[in-house]
Amino acid sequence: MIPKGKLIAIGGAEDKGTDEKEAFHVNNLNFFELGILRRIVEEAGGPSARIEVVTTASTIPYEVGNNYLDAFGKIGCTNIGLMHIRGRETVNDKDYLQRIRNCDCVMFSGGNQMRLTAVFGGTEFLKIIHKKYENENFVIAGTSAGAMAMSSTMIYEGNATRAHLKGEVKTTTGLRFMHNVIFDSHFEKRGRFGRLAQVVAANPSCIGIGLGEDTGMLVTQGNRMEAIGSGLVIIIDGHEINHTNIADIPEGNPMSLEHLIVHFCAKGNGYLIKERKFIELMGKETTPIMTDVY
Repeated sequence: MIPKGKLIAIGGAEDKGTDEKEAFHVNNLNFFELGILRRIVEEAGGPSARIEVVTTASTIPYEVGNNYLDAFGKIGCTNIGLMHIRGRETVNDKDYLQRIRNCDCVMFSGGNQMRLTAVFGGTEFLKIIHKKYENENFVIAGTSAGAMAMSSTMIYEGNATRAHLKGEVKTTTGLRFMHNVIFDSHFEKRGRFGRLAQVVAANPSCIGIGLGEDTGMLVTQGNRMEAIGSGLVIIIDGHEINHTNIADIPEGNPMSLEHLIVHFCAKGNGYLIKERKFIELMGKETTPIMTDVY
């Protein structure tokens, strides 16, 4: 089934330390002001669209929520709701369920992606989102942890300096909006190529999507991806791996890979997941050529 909805996965705004302690500072909303937030609003139906921001992943939900209200307000959007859902005991409250049924877009904040799967997994709340995504022009957006939780296979742990060693990268089941990709965030700033490569080596049927900061991927029809924002998206394709030792070596040993395919996507570039094809011009515009560089 081809979903009618759209996903917007964002790599995060700035390097804030660990995912679990992610802060969202009001003066560092550059990735919104550079166009990603505007694109979310556009895809959701314009400034009057109802957008619900879910702060569950964050340890500072009220600060995060207020900063989102400020950011949306800067571009003239006031029909914004905040859902500070902290546990499974409240996730299926009638008010939350009705609000998620009535909204045009849901946005998951950054923080700890395990909070999202632990709180929402198997709930009526999540079932409603899935149904709306499959059957309506509904937008699911997420930044950092909110982006990483979108796929069926979700990375939740993995030190970048040891990611080349088997067993150092941990995965679990995500929110399952997409089954054939694996998202990683803060990709360049935190040096996460090795950990996404290990997960792709163990799951070569999936496409790895490394989201740089200030950068996102807009996914339509469950297949067409367009890079948006100011940075870089790195695509890792393991379909044509000829050799890997990942299944045979003991944990703690370095992996080997042959013929891992990598694509770099800047603003406006695209990628077709099923066809495994890079598209030079998917969006309305590409990254401008910088001429005044000193």
